[in-house]
Amino acid sequence: MIVREIAQNEKGEYNKYVSHVVQSWEWGEFRKSTGLELVRLGHYQGNRLISAYQMTLHKVPLFSGKIGYLPKGPLPDKEMVRALRDLAIRRNVAFIKIEPNVIISGQQTAYSQQLEKLGLYPSKKSLFTKHNFLIDLTKSEDSLLSAMQPKTRYNIGIAQRYGVQVYESTTDKDFEIYLKLYFETTKRQKYFGHTPEYHRLAWKTLMPAKMARLLIAKYMEKPLVAWMLFNFGDTIYYPYGGSSNEHKEVMASNLVCWEAMRIGKRLGLKTFDMWGALGPNAKENDAWYGFHKFKAGYGGLLVEYAGTYDLILKNALYKSLNFADKLRWVYLRARNR
Repeated sequence: MIVREIAQNEKGEYNKYVSHVVQSWEWGEFRKSTGLELVRLGHYQGNRLISAYQMTLHKVPLFSGKIGYLPKGPLPDKEMVRALRDLAIRRNVAFIKIEPNVIISGQQTAYSQQLEKLGLYPSKKSLFTKHNFLIDLTKSEDSLLSAMQPKTRYNIGIAQRYGVQVYESTTDKDFEIYLKLYFETTKRQKYFGHTPEYHRLAWKTLMPAKMARLLIAKYMEKPLVAWMLFNFGDTIYYPYGGSSNEHKEVMASNLVCWEAMRIGKRLGLKTFDMWGALGPNAKENDAWYGFHKFKAGYGGLLVEYAGTYDLILKNALYKSLNFADKLRWVYLRARNR
């Protein structure tokens, strides 16, 4: 087997072998536009590509060395770990955070043992959640509505009776509406979102590739909800959204989610990926419970992924970086209260 970096003229072939939008070629170009170093590796049997993935490399202020991040790629095997180790040594990488796009169906112990035998250790910090809701869009609209919780169906009906209007857009004007509502929401909910520049670069890269669109809900001509949706392969994704604190009674967010599902069906896609959720025993006092409860109302399948693992190359630096990151988040949370 040969492992080498993917060439620029192999974009089409590369995209056939990845299974999530954040592993897509276009997403990699977006991440490069933010100033990150990006590496795409392909595993070849002779001249035939059999596996592919990409990883970003992040410089760490005040430390010599980098951190690798490989989200939603394949399940690591010996060849993959060997290739990542070799690359890490060449690029002065302290550790690589790996989050496979692999649903484990309750086999956590078996997967953990398999990955730990390869020298991967359960990470103390995850970036993608371990659980997620997936909705089967191959079902009819009637079946999708029937699978929802009664309260969710009722709220969709409320929005329709109030005359909430939901429209799809790819205009810059509506993108500014989206940004405004997104950051209103992060401030109100006191969580940390990506920067405006991050969203602009994602939009600038993915929208022309027909992989990003906006859904905006208006009531009495006032924008109340705006979501950015991604699509790749046979999946539509809901990664980012924002809402106004006004007119909560019209349930605009519920209608936006239903229209997102309908768009996925119209595009001929098979799955609606809701980007993340809490586990099966979600607690009401969890800061993310409101998001989880909203998503749960749409009747999707709650799945569990293999989780987050670290491939550690420089143990002392790895420990120092994790400690520094913990202090940083203590400071940010205290400042955000």
